Order: sequence, then structure tokens, then C-alpha cells
Amino acid sequence: MTPADATTKPAEPASTDASAPAAPRDRAQRLRDTRAKLESEVDLWVATADPSGGGPHLIPLSCHWDGSTFLISTPRTSVTSRNLLADHRARLSLGPTRDVVIVDATAEPVDLDELGSEAADAFAARTGFDPRTLDTPYQYFRLRPHRIQAWREADELPGRTLMRDGNWLD
Repeated sequence: MTPADATTKPAEPASTDASAPAAPRDRAQRLRDTRAKLESEVDLWVATADPSGGGPHLIPLSCHWDGSTFLISTPRTSVTSRNLLADHRARLSLGPTRDVVIVDATAEPVDLDELGSEAADAFAARTGFDPRTLDTPYQYFRLRPHRIQAWREADELPGRTLMRDGNWLD
């Protein structure tokens, strides 16, 4: 660098590095961020398992969060649907690996006539996908969270559980 460059180009402070991890969030901030993510995300990963000893199954699906449950829909004959009908346990994941929300939930199958047009319309509006318009029969599921965890980096692993037994840990 020449002397002229030194006077015209200030040095970049080390703190502007976009790859530097953010400071750990306190519980209140983490709860706000998690609730905002649940409200804003449309897609999530759904993990299920075959209760007869088959392996795990992971698939991306669209969802509608109503403030207390997720609503998903998948073809009635799909692996995910069969697994959830046989074993109601599911694990969901939202967000990137450095800002993840993990949800352990219980799946409740809901037939279209039980679901009602208001919930089906809300799902279609939120996801841009309406299974009611397809020839293939789809199964809706309400996924009721019983545990929610959220973290960004290893320094947020302590205190990552934000919901336990279906109750937020405010």
C-alpha cells in the first residue's frame, strides 16, 4: 500500500466480518425469534420412521402454523403419511443449520370433512398449494408440538429448549 492509499482507504474494523457469529441470544430474544420463524416459514423438513423397523424418512413439506399446531398435507399413500398413521411421532426442522428450530410433535390425522373449509383455505393461501384440487387423495395432519428447541451456534446449546410438554418456557 502506498502512503496515498493509507490516507484514502480506512482500515475495515474486524467486527464487520459477516461470517463472525452473533452473540448468544437470551431466552426472551430466542423466543421472539422462534415465534417469528414459526409465523413466517412456509416450508419445513418432516422426519418420520416406520414403526415396523424400517428406517427413518425425511421429506420437505409446506405447512401452515396457526399459533399452536402445524398443518401439513401429503399423498395418502406416501411413506410419510403411512408412517404418521402408524406412529404419530414426527420431528420437524425449520431454518438453516446456523439458525435452526427443531420441533418434536405428535401427528393427528385429519380428514378433509373434519378439517373444515376455513382451515383448508388457510393452508392453501399460506402455502400456495391446495390438495383439494388434485386427483390424488391427500391426507392432512395436525402436528402438535410438545418440545421446541432453537439455537444458532454451540454457545446457544444451553437453554435451547423453549417448549416442554407443549408449554412455552417463558
